[in-house]
Amino acid sequence: MRTESGENAPAIPSDGSHLRQIGFLPLLALFYGYTAGGPFGYEGIFHDSGPGMAIVFLAFVPFFWSIPISLASAELNSILPVQGGFYRWSRAAFGDFWGFQCGWWNWTGTFLLNSLYGVLVMDYLSEYLPWITGNIKWAGACLVLCLLAYLNARGIQLAGWFSVALLVAVFIPVAWLCLVSLFHLHYNPLLPFVPPGQPLGAVFGRGLALAMWNYAGYEQLSSMTGEMKNPQKTFVRILAWNTPMNILTYILPTTLALAVLGNWQEWRTDYIVTASRLIGGPLLGAAMLIAAMIGTLSLSNSTILYTTRIPATMAQDGYLPAWLGKIHPRFGTPVRAIALSALVYCVLAKYPVEDLVNIYIWTRIATTLLTLLAAWRMRQKLPNAPRSFLIPGGAAGIAYILIFPAILCAVKVYYSEPLVLHWAPLLLASGPIVYAILRWGFHMKPAAEPAALQ
Repeated sequence: MRTESGENAPAIPSDGSHLRQIGFLPLLALFYGYTAGGPFGYEGIFHDSGPGMAIVFLAFVPFFWSIPISLASAELNSILPVQGGFYRWSRAAFGDFWGFQCGWWNWTGTFLLNSLYGVLVMDYLSEYLPWITGNIKWAGACLVLCLLAYLNARGIQLAGWFSVALLVAVFIPVAWLCLVSLFHLHYNPLLPFVPPGQPLGAVFGRGLALAMWNYAGYEQLSSMTGEMKNPQKTFVRILAWNTPMNILTYILPTTLALAVLGNWQEWRTDYIVTASRLIGGPLLGAAMLIAAMIGTLSLSNSTILYTTRIPATMAQDGYLPAWLGKIHPRFGTPVRAIALSALVYCVLAKYPVEDLVNIYIWTRIATTLLTLLAAWRMRQKLPNAPRSFLIPGGAAGIAYILIFPAILCAVKVYYSEPLVLHWAPLLLASGPIVYAILRWGFHMKPAAEPAALQ
């Protein structure tokens, strides 16, 4: 990048000499796999909030949540297209302490999330193999997680093209369901707008929380900017494609299925598999079940890729032990960060983390808000820095990316379950505690930022 005086400024330190790079299609498949993965896991929104309100949430929440995050990320990436993205943006904007918090919260929060994905794959398999229980289920979940970690360790090209194959495999039965449904439409999928007899506040809170979950994590694309070909251009293209793909994924197949069946009261998590069987017969139902497993694999594969780049980059910056940030000379991946993360995933897969995974959304809120605030701060800190992408609207555009996501986050926190209200603050508190232990207990000192960013 260039300073205000026009001189070239060095990038924030990164060990990118051995990183491999991939292009648009595998990057899009990876990012879609992380942010959606298919029309699975959110079906309960129709039961909890009613079909009308659910569709409104799925259609409009992106304009107040994922699109502001995308705009902020695109502008920040145009200033600092660096590996570790949003973590390094937060550090550049607010200093060492908040940079560490951003990276730490992101990494530790996804321990709960990704350990669940391995278990979900086993849950799908148990539909046909009921003997998958107990330690067998745990061993199977560990095997899935370790295989995906191994694929990630072998290189981003392998992980990326694997995601492309998974994406195609998911879209075939989804398109099949949509096509069959078009010939059997009987109900208005928007009615009732809310469940009769339930308080509006409760159904609003539950639906908003689930919609935010589905459209969260758009800043994560930046974690592996150093592995993109032509990152400033590719980054914006992926964000521009991904949001419409996700909206269509969440709305089109479920709306058509509701218009065929009209049984919104029965919709729960993964009901899309049952709906497919009712609409298209056993063959479509089996195909959709396989697609649901593949979608979960895609989510886990992409989560491993995006989240393990953060601890590796933090280690390269001096926040974490240096051995964690080593890049494999042949595969160009942070194999040690991947291995350590996979170990934690496997340990947590032994325990019932389904109820705890909602704690993760607090860490996602925290890192997202830091990313959005970083866009505002960098406008002040480097107002004249060249930006290949600029959030439109001037001050109004900055207000848009800050105010609406902050309101949604406040509503989500307000409607958090008692278990989440108890444990999520403790997970967030671990960030300052670990920072103090590493900084003053182990005398770890982060590498200095370039003078142009101080």
